[in-house]
Amino acid sequence: MAIRRGVSSYSYQNLIFERKMYWNDFIRVIREDLNSDGVEIIDETFINGYPFPTDEFIYAWRNEIARYNMKSVTMDVYLDVLQFRDHVMNHAQAAERLRRDLIIASKLGFENVRCLATVPMNVIEACLDTAEKYNVRIGQEIHAPLQIRFDEKTNRNPPGIVDAQLTEHMIEMIERTGTKHAGFVPDMGLFQTKSTPSNIAMLKRTSPNPDVVDFILEAQKTMSPEEITQRVKEDYPETNLMSLGRLIVPQASAKPEELLDIIPYTVSIHGKFYEMIEDPDNPGHYIEPSIDYAAIFDALKKGGFDGYINSEFEGQSAWNDLPDDQMVDEREQVRRHHAMLRDLGAV
Repeated sequence: MAIRRGVSSYSYQNLIFERKMYWNDFIRVIREDLNSDGVEIIDETFINGYPFPTDEFIYAWRNEIARYNMKSVTMDVYLDVLQFRDHVMNHAQAAERLRRDLIIASKLGFENVRCLATVPMNVIEACLDTAEKYNVRIGQEIHAPLQIRFDEKTNRNPPGIVDAQLTEHMIEMIERTGTKHAGFVPDMGLFQTKSTPSNIAMLKRTSPNPDVVDFILEAQKTMSPEEITQRVKEDYPETNLMSLGRLIVPQASAKPEELLDIIPYTVSIHGKFYEMIEDPDNPGHYIEPSIDYAAIFDALKKGGFDGYINSEFEGQSAWNDLPDDQMVDEREQVRRHHAMLRDLGAV
């Protein structure tokens, strides 16, 4: 058993958007920058002709994976229910789309597909026959503000579109059907407890009154989120509360030990991070200041997790208001994340 390192293509979103990184560069960078082999992609980002990839692309992808001795771990899929533009897909159509994604993943050599938390459980269950036929697991993402262990008193899930008891219902479905081809992709943003230095700096740069940021950070020591919100409305009426939401309510929606509930059903992990900084207590090593990765790894090891944690850098927005020459170095951020993962015991 081992916790292995991989990378989601989401980590290099700016480089990909600016056409400075293509799919073959992505594969090479994981091997050469990180000495890692785990690959996770967003289907629409890299797959030429998606959802109808050509045989030429499939051959080229598998050839490049073999060239660098890589592992196609997870393909992230998005269920575009407005694909036909003249109507919203019904559940039967949604299942047909997910079946196609499973077949594409199989052709490209992926072991898993990741679907969003918004995909209804009956759609996933309808696709189990295809998942089993092509030996590709369906991993439903557990992403903040969802909870791993549902608690009605602390539930902070978006209304309507997400099943607040997703974890319980997925496990019930797995045990009822006996399938080994469905499970979870937990996102480590579940455990974010505070804002990062780069995000705080961005909020100060972009706020009409930077003092509100300092007020919130100080008020968190003694006031509830509701009290802070009311004070901001009264004392800083020009403030956009939406932009400060995660600063006002920074607490995590889950605790690392709750991973023990889902490790047996986990197909891969999103190693979400927002900023990697040098550890002030251990120069030359790195930490994610808003997420306790040491506690996460303690739980993963205790639960015997055997699989990939794929780095997913999502902190770019904290720099996106700056000139190009001050943008974050995505490759360096991922390198630091992998250095931390190795320190914690990943291979």
